[in-house]
Amino acid sequence: MRKVFAALLGALLVCSFSVSASELAESVKKDYDEHLGDLWDHFHRNPELSTVEFKTAARMAEELRAAGFNVTESFGGTGIVAMLENGDGPLVMMRADMDGLPVEEKSGLPNASKARQMSPLSGKEEPVMHACGHDVHITSLVGTARQMAARTDEWSGTLMLVVQPAEEGGNGAVSMREAGIWERFGTPDYALALHVRSETVAGQINVTEGSPYAGVDTVDIIIHGVGAHGASPHAGKDPVVLGSQIVMALQTLVSRELPPRTPGVVTVGSFQAGSKHNIISDRAHLQLTVRYTNPETRQVLLDGIKRIAENMGRVAGLPEDKLPEVIVFDEFAPPMVNTPQLVRRLRVAWGESLGEARVEDVPEQSMVAEDFPFFTIDPEIPTVYWNVGGTPAEDFGRAAAGGPAVASHHSPLFKISPEPSVRAGVESTVVALLELMGDR
Repeated sequence: MRKVFAALLGALLVCSFSVSASELAESVKKDYDEHLGDLWDHFHRNPELSTVEFKTAARMAEELRAAGFNVTESFGGTGIVAMLENGDGPLVMMRADMDGLPVEEKSGLPNASKARQMSPLSGKEEPVMHACGHDVHITSLVGTARQMAARTDEWSGTLMLVVQPAEEGGNGAVSMREAGIWERFGTPDYALALHVRSETVAGQINVTEGSPYAGVDTVDIIIHGVGAHGASPHAGKDPVVLGSQIVMALQTLVSRELPPRTPGVVTVGSFQAGSKHNIISDRAHLQLTVRYTNPETRQVLLDGIKRIAENMGRVAGLPEDKLPEVIVFDEFAPPMVNTPQLVRRLRVAWGESLGEARVEDVPEQSMVAEDFPFFTIDPEIPTVYWNVGGTPAEDFGRAAAGGPAVASHHSPLFKISPEPSVRAGVESTVVALLELMGDR
């Protein structure tokens, strides 16, 4: 039966299931006032780092069980899969990520995090903050679970709620795939996810038919020089000079090798070399992040990095066995690409149920990456990833008038307005689920 629903996707592109905006808004507001507001406050005060979200996962499991879902814990690490079967129909997956960041919160909020935790990456105790809004995501997921469990007479099929660890670490989705999530619970007919955005007015819904999030690769360049005394540069091969030439040459990749309207980023985030003023080192180490929105651009950038690094080594006179090494790490994420037909279908549903004024199509301006595509690209699953706004309109007005800027994600100053953000998250998800699973 699920395959039948998947096959009908093309025929149902603009068929929408209208939900009463006032009834849904009142129900979600009541739940926020009575439960979800306190839950967001709890998660915001108690963030946890990637892969060690033990208390967060336990609370999410408790909440989803209380809503009536069959919950599997510790899946692919600290991940959770919660299932609610409700007759024949499609299998629809909705994901929320739950990890915080090693950032000391300076937002000024009364419930600002004071949490500290041993980092599995650094081995040191780090401050922890929900500096990317994942507390909104998991709170919204609980609200969605409670709404859908209370509306089983309005939909049929199987709802899969996924609480994913380690999105910030980049390996959470991969870990759940490697643990066999589709083999154990079934491959979804549709996969959904959302993200709160501080750059968007609170309560708004932004969805694009294109690529809302970029792909990313992590690249190192190891430069082998010849050490010498700082007073005798002719006796060595200076890796600092060679590294500087490579850094500058890399700037031509995006500006001269990509079509002008094709986005791409090559950033050298770290340049490490040398130990003392008067010593020419024999080694330099560059660390790069590479961003793109399609596989073809990825190949152009990675090939270009290797070509530039090696040939600048030849320009410097290095022998073939001493040319710079380019290391492309396995920790990459492909671009997040929405299914256009499904975007159009959900946009109609959101507009009819929540109001056209709340639904925007503003292309993502940054090249931030996201690991959600690991759930959806193999096999390819019809997907929509959307954003809900998190910053009150008056804050943008104050910033435009010369007041405090709206802080970006991952900043210690990051903050969102929880009520409109959580409520928009729940409302938009419930409308999307009822559109895909509702009784027509």
